[in-house]
Amino acid sequence: MQGAIPLNEFVKRRRKLIDMMAPNSVAIIPGARASRRNRDVYYPFRQDSDFHYLTGFNEPDSLLVLVPGRKHGEVVLFCPERDPVAEQWDGERLGPDRAVQILGVDDAFPEADLDDIVPGFLEGNERIYISLGEHPEFDNQLLSWVSAIRKRDAAGTQTPGEFVELKHLLHELRLFKSPRELKLMRQAAQITCDAHKRAMGACQPGLYESQLEAELVYEFMRQGARHPAYPSIVGSGPNACVLHYLDNNRQIERGDLVLIDAGCELESYAADVTRTFPASGRFNKAQREIYQIVLAANQAAIDACVQGADFNAPHAAAIQAMVEGLLALGLLQGSVEQVLENEDYKQYCPHRTSHWLGLDVHDVGDYRIDESWRELEPGMVLTVEPGIYIPVDPQASDAPKKYRGIGVRIEDDVLVTKTGPEVLSTSMPKQVSEIEALVGAAVQSATPAKARAV
Repeated sequence: MQGAIPLNEFVKRRRKLIDMMAPNSVAIIPGARASRRNRDVYYPFRQDSDFHYLTGFNEPDSLLVLVPGRKHGEVVLFCPERDPVAEQWDGERLGPDRAVQILGVDDAFPEADLDDIVPGFLEGNERIYISLGEHPEFDNQLLSWVSAIRKRDAAGTQTPGEFVELKHLLHELRLFKSPRELKLMRQAAQITCDAHKRAMGACQPGLYESQLEAELVYEFMRQGARHPAYPSIVGSGPNACVLHYLDNNRQIERGDLVLIDAGCELESYAADVTRTFPASGRFNKAQREIYQIVLAANQAAIDACVQGADFNAPHAAAIQAMVEGLLALGLLQGSVEQVLENEDYKQYCPHRTSHWLGLDVHDVGDYRIDESWRELEPGMVLTVEPGIYIPVDPQASDAPKKYRGIGVRIEDDVLVTKTGPEVLSTSMPKQVSEIEALVGAAVQSATPAKARAV
């Protein structure tokens, strides 16, 4: 039932959250429900990240309730009862009877008893901590409970009068990774790097983007990461300029750049890595010029991931490097200061450089505090992913023809430490010579590509 995160860590997380709650309050954290794909086929189940963070329990249709001061235990779990017939089809379930021992909760009840038990936890308390809007179906159920309690106000029953955003407390806890979490994230990053190298080593003109995606998924699963953390992006040629390109169905041509943005999910923790490389094994001059600018921006941003710097510092460093490079190539006009002030760079550099990383690819945690960028602190993990994208369409850009259709993004996962940035994805090559050696050797030794049937 438990993986790399030990039971006592989940117990401590719940204790921290309870200690942060105001008096006379209850916290409610719904788990994810199974989601139907079509007819009687369901999507692979993935637990809600907040619920997973507090329980490590990866079964659907469950609910966690925290009731500070409850005489019979403050941590209560609701989950489906065991059903021998259902388990014969879908596998063993934990059931309430075993939840106390295995998950370390104080009490556990069948999910079918929610309507009978949860309203009793709400009565007499002033506020409910909940992430409204995350689970609309459950929100309606919760409001029905509160409404029923309110109808009994005349009998002296106290109704919760305040809904408090749970994320203000819980997401701040999730932002700082524990040693056990970091161990998992290092492993996820290493598996992801191995998968990228496998895909790069398999690339040759004539293959389809989906065939490189298959190499990624194979390596993820071979090393124990059952799922990608997000749909893999494999964009060749002009598709490298589509930021969230997902079709992965174009045939790769000689002379293309291939941009792969992919990461595995290991025990619910995500990696997120991007590399761009030439399909033929050698960058041409224009591709190399753009690539070197993005590489310099990537390194400048990583260098800015230090304790005490604000969250925007890596982005500012990356944009500065890219503006200087684009000005040197004549793709932008004016001074660095003018371009930065007018944001002229956004035609080629449209996205920000970083986001938090953890149980979610775009992980939780405030980026600003009191309208100011928050400071980076040890234990935070963020991505660094500068990119330059030059449209093919001449109406969208007056860039010289040799640069049109070039899209380059280089992304690493970075941990802030007391002694400086630790790049979790450091084993993934990104220098021009390293990229050309890896892809070039594969292209030279490969037999002619066998494209998939269409």
